[in-house]
Amino acid sequence: MTSPGPSHSKMAADIWAVADLLRGDYRRHEYGGVILPFALMRRLDAVMGDTRQTVRDRDASLTLTNKQRLLEIAAGRPFYNTSKQDFDTIASDATNQSVVAKNLRDYVNGFSPNVREVLERFRFDETIGRLASAKLLYLVVGEFAKMRDLDKLEPHDMGYVFEHLIRKFAEDSNETAGEHFTPREVIKLMVNLLVAPDEDVVAGPGQVINVYDPACGTGGMLTTAEDHLKSLNSDAQVFLYGQELNPESWAICQAEMLLRGQDSAVKLGNSFSQDLFAGRRFDYMLANPPFGVEWKKVKDDIDREAELGYAGRFGAGLPRINDGSFLFLQNMISKMERAEGKGARLAIVFNGSPLFTGAAESGESNIRRWILENDWLEGIVALPDQLFYNTGISTYFWILSNRKPAKLAGKVILLDARDQWEKMRKSLGDKRKLISEAQIKHITKLYERALEVAGDPAHPDHGKVKIFGTRDFGYHRITVERPLKQRFEITEDTLAALTEAKALAKWDGRQKLVDALHDAIGSVWWTKDEATAGMLAAAMAGGASLPGTAAHLKAFWNAVAVSDPAGEVQLHKGEPIPDPDLRDFENVPLDEDIHSYFAREVTPHVPDAWIDEDKTKVGYEIPFTRHFYVYTPPRPLAEIDAELKDLEAQIQKLLGEVTA
Repeated sequence: MTSPGPSHSKMAADIWAVADLLRGDYRRHEYGGVILPFALMRRLDAVMGDTRQTVRDRDASLTLTNKQRLLEIAAGRPFYNTSKQDFDTIASDATNQSVVAKNLRDYVNGFSPNVREVLERFRFDETIGRLASAKLLYLVVGEFAKMRDLDKLEPHDMGYVFEHLIRKFAEDSNETAGEHFTPREVIKLMVNLLVAPDEDVVAGPGQVINVYDPACGTGGMLTTAEDHLKSLNSDAQVFLYGQELNPESWAICQAEMLLRGQDSAVKLGNSFSQDLFAGRRFDYMLANPPFGVEWKKVKDDIDREAELGYAGRFGAGLPRINDGSFLFLQNMISKMERAEGKGARLAIVFNGSPLFTGAAESGESNIRRWILENDWLEGIVALPDQLFYNTGISTYFWILSNRKPAKLAGKVILLDARDQWEKMRKSLGDKRKLISEAQIKHITKLYERALEVAGDPAHPDHGKVKIFGTRDFGYHRITVERPLKQRFEITEDTLAALTEAKALAKWDGRQKLVDALHDAIGSVWWTKDEATAGMLAAAMAGGASLPGTAAHLKAFWNAVAVSDPAGEVQLHKGEPIPDPDLRDFENVPLDEDIHSYFAREVTPHVPDAWIDEDKTKVGYEIPFTRHFYVYTPPRPLAEIDAELKDLEAQIQKLLGEVTA
């Protein structure tokens, strides 16, 4: 009877315990640079155990210069090691650190090029030298040599191990752990929602499926997607592709891909500025990009690509410089398998900002408009808060497809799953909640049956699902103007304004005019004609004159005019001049007549208002929480009053006991 394999939590604890050896010689934020590459290498070493000698023998028998493919065949996997060293022999001489370092370097150099590249990302050769100098190399190698069950961990369990370690190192470095990985139950729900409508197709014969993540971190989303697809069809060929900016995360992800036979599937680089999968298209895509990631460093590259319009990835528009969420989404949309072929589905995790940030015709609004008018948005699912390790904010799944079923054509599903959570026994960072297996199934079923649930008022979850048309999220932003009404007066304040007006700084007659008008302080005129006559007379009496140029005259009137609802309407070429202080804006539903709305909602309150037709803009936003808001009436005053009296009586009783 075989003994059960180790748990991922125990294995993570055993690996983390190696950090005790580093204290004093390393700072806490440096532990990851030692422990992560050793853990990766030990995992690979354990997995290679069954073919280690076969590879050595095959290597010795070959005289070819390029024998990589033959050695991969001998290893039975896309990586190998030809060194005569292993973790049992590397530290065979405990008395000589230089011998241990030499043996370890020989072992590292024996790896296939793809593994050496992974280790180089950790600057592992420097780590060997530093550990040897501190007389720690033998001890660290020895501790990892004792970990003989690393090959028994399932891939997803090993993923947990690395994610646990990264979270610990990120906390010690004050970094953002959420940039590296996503809770596995969140990934599982995401994959379920992504694949659920296609289960019958996926289960069919001859399936070749390409999956992509532009911010893949340690690869949790990709590997979970592969596991789920394989559970539906074990014969399906699933190919994983990803791109990651962080070298350490990339190295861990690439090592996991090698273990899965997905050689060279993950690229290192910035998805915004280095599209390492240009021209590629995928069947499924999923991502959890860092929330609110700034793209200032690559602004020039993105601006250049945006100038290409829809020939590039960012033709729909550019979001604010401090939030690149929509750049990730546009990148993914550009890689959707064409609708006339297999089509594609994608899912991405966003915070609330992309739902509504940006006014009409801003970058964000134009991107939402582009997505909705192309009928790609299939649904949005609101998740519980406190679900992620590095933030407690609310998050949302956006699910897009360019092959929506006919029943969802022109429609968008909004599903409120914010109450689908269980409290964790122990918090992990900001993560205090999780979504259970039963809740994952429940949410998935609700999403699949969204039209039925939304259309059945008797369904217990009817209030959690709503269906909207794509145009329901659009609106016309109209500019409502009201006439500028003014009176004209000479006061200490208006004379001070005349004295300080920058536009009059170079007019020689300013001070003489101010002095002449000083005797007219207290004068008020209710029409501009009266004001002109009165101030001209006052100026001439003091030996001054009013300004002669249009610019100077404008500055003069700005100084002496005061907005007043009872004042004279100011005109320009016979038309009322709008008052910028009274300017307002209204969002009118896209399919509603603007003028009918204006007559109903605005005119009864401000009869003299009008629409500036030249400033009307089209915008799109998705006010998710507003659609699910449920009004809770306040408690009756009598009930509140009774409660206050009861509390007062209790306080009086306690005070009586104290003073007795």
